[in-house]
Amino acid sequence: MSVLEMKVPSPGESITEVEIATWLVKDGDYVEKDQPIAEVDSDKATLELPAEQSGVITLKAEEGDVVQVGQVVCLIDMDAKKPEGAAPAAETPKQEEAPKAAEPAKQEAPKPATPVAAPQTYATGAPSPAAKKILDEKGMDAAQVSGTGRDGRITKTDAELAAVPALGGSPLTATGSRSTTTTKLSVLRRKIAQRLVSVKNETAMLTTFNEVDMSEIFRLRKLYKEEFAQKHGVGLGFMSFFTKAVTRALQMYPDVNASIDGDFKVNYDFCDISIAVSGPKGLMVPVLRNAENMSFSAVEANIKDLATKVRDGKITVDEMTGGTFTITNGGTFGSMMSTPIINPPQSAILGMHNIIQRPVAVDGQVVIRPMMYVAMSYDHRIIDGKESVGFLVAVKEGIDNPVEILMGGDERKGLGL
Repeated sequence: MSVLEMKVPSPGESITEVEIATWLVKDGDYVEKDQPIAEVDSDKATLELPAEQSGVITLKAEEGDVVQVGQVVCLIDMDAKKPEGAAPAAETPKQEEAPKAAEPAKQEAPKPATPVAAPQTYATGAPSPAAKKILDEKGMDAAQVSGTGRDGRITKTDAELAAVPALGGSPLTATGSRSTTTTKLSVLRRKIAQRLVSVKNETAMLTTFNEVDMSEIFRLRKLYKEEFAQKHGVGLGFMSFFTKAVTRALQMYPDVNASIDGDFKVNYDFCDISIAVSGPKGLMVPVLRNAENMSFSAVEANIKDLATKVRDGKITVDEMTGGTFTITNGGTFGSMMSTPIINPPQSAILGMHNIIQRPVAVDGQVVIRPMMYVAMSYDHRIIDGKESVGFLVAVKEGIDNPVEILMGGDERKGLGL
């Protein structure tokens, strides 16, 4: 018998263990080569585990088990033949037995009617099963409870109301579900929790705020949205403007585009922008490599591609590592103001928020403009207040006046039209 031992592959550098999140097959199933058989959680992403060969599978790990990279998690008997008509075979007995099943069904029909037709079982004040469970838990005698159900039956509500005074409460106290559910956090969620706590404990994090006027971006999107989509195949969103504004500001304030490594400061001559994307497994931060060299259409296309991978669970570890600065948009969920947490080992993060039509003073006149609060959290160990405020002002300049600051004065050329 040829048996293949399937071992946990390495999801990426520095990852030594994963958690079996979900088995997509059952023990004894026949699997095809490259068929996804499990989802495994690492501390950075959720990945699918494909079958390396075809055959009958034997599982060697349970859901929720933490296994080491290289550990055997299942066996595949490659000599096993694929069952012929396995699915129909499972259905055939049901179809063949259907007429036979109909006969006992007719014979058994009176059985459930028997207890229903005999309410006398509750006439003496006997509790219903749900009521009995409550009374047993509280150590109460059914004889102490007056039933309000049919023929004196003690209902669940009767038992709950009777139990309240026994606990020293009021008969008028409202009752309801008191159940709790405990669910183990995934490896990814546990890692996120550890990283967030470490940021708060190990960095000197501060947040500075400003506001931006979205009027010009609204105008550009309204004017060129359809033409942009027809030419480039992607929509003209807000993220491309903010990404371009951020990369410009990072080049103006290089300490914001740096990180701490022990007693050393590491500066980067490239801008790899992490974009926070909400996925089924939590918040992911895929990276736009060398975003400083991207056009508006390239930024939008790359963000769309990465966001799709996150939501489909196909994002790779390499696509989420190595960022130098993060942009997160809580405004998509309605957030008006927040203090985003730094994404280590980066030193700063920009938080976008919702857009509100607000009265503002422009040239001595009060006008209504679409305004957004922006927040920048930064590590004060490496970034001083002057740099942080200057950086955020530079971002504001790019958003308030995108044509002059981000497009060189030519909006059509800037958008690649």
